[in-house]
Amino acid sequence: MRNIPIVTKNLLIINIIAYLVTLMMETSGVDLNSLLGLHFFMASEFHLWQLVTYMFLHAGFTHILFNMFALWMFGVVIENVWGPKKFLFYYISCGIGAGIMQEIAQFFSFYFMIKGQDPSIGLMELVEVGRQLSGQLNMWTTIGASGAVYSILLAFGMIFPNERIFIFPLPIPIKAKWFVMIYVAIELFSAIGTPGDNVAHMAHLGGMLFGFFMIRYWNNHPGSDSYGKMRGRQFFENLKRNFEQRTGKSGQSGYSNMHATRGGSKESDWQYNEQKKKNQDEIDRILDKIRRSGYDSLTKEEKKTLFDSSQER
Repeated sequence: MRNIPIVTKNLLIINIIAYLVTLMMETSGVDLNSLLGLHFFMASEFHLWQLVTYMFLHAGFTHILFNMFALWMFGVVIENVWGPKKFLFYYISCGIGAGIMQEIAQFFSFYFMIKGQDPSIGLMELVEVGRQLSGQLNMWTTIGASGAVYSILLAFGMIFPNERIFIFPLPIPIKAKWFVMIYVAIELFSAIGTPGDNVAHMAHLGGMLFGFFMIRYWNNHPGSDSYGKMRGRQFFENLKRNFEQRTGKSGQSGYSNMHATRGGSKESDWQYNEQKKKNQDEIDRILDKIRRSGYDSLTKEEKKTLFDSSQER
């Protein structure tokens, strides 16, 4: 947990604690899923704040395991690219957006169900029917972080479309963009073909839809896209460099023991490595500053240093 960025780590902790508390409260006869889960807006137990609380609850061990694994796997990368504030805003906003999409899907489901029983019913009558059935509609409850987590998958696919990732049980890696498209296709097929399987497919798609428009909006404004791509390259190149150091490989093995300087003179390995270490320490300091205070806190010189470093790699 030490190397997990702050927001992703806290989201993991909050979700796990909420799951354990839910299990404990069940032994006392208290159903937190019913209290804090997202009810259909026509239900008597619906509250607006449930659009936030529902995404921290889970129906079972498998449910929370897969969601938290995906949040850890992809959230670490996206938070390192965007920084904590932007990542948290994106996660919560897409979770709320997923809940809104689920509410819309439930409304149409309710409409067609009532319309099938009485084709002459109008919108005003539908509202009255909803009021009369508000107690029964409490059974329509949505819980889970899946909508927000699916938005993180989408963000990874949009920022790193050509990065290759493994998906079990496929024996070969596939590009992130195809990974996201496969998930979208599965959710669309499931939403249309298996509407009664108790899985909030529209919430999953809703989280991805809100995420798509949010990322497109950010990319259409100066600085957002270029900075994200620069940090993305930095992140993956750091992973590659660390791997090479651990395995004893080096991308500079073909260099001689002397390195040319700008003035045409030569410096020893010791001098070269010392200067390289100083440069890396400066980059690490700047990246730590971004993680603490965001990209906008950097000075003009620090931004230039970070950009020049990304161009050299």
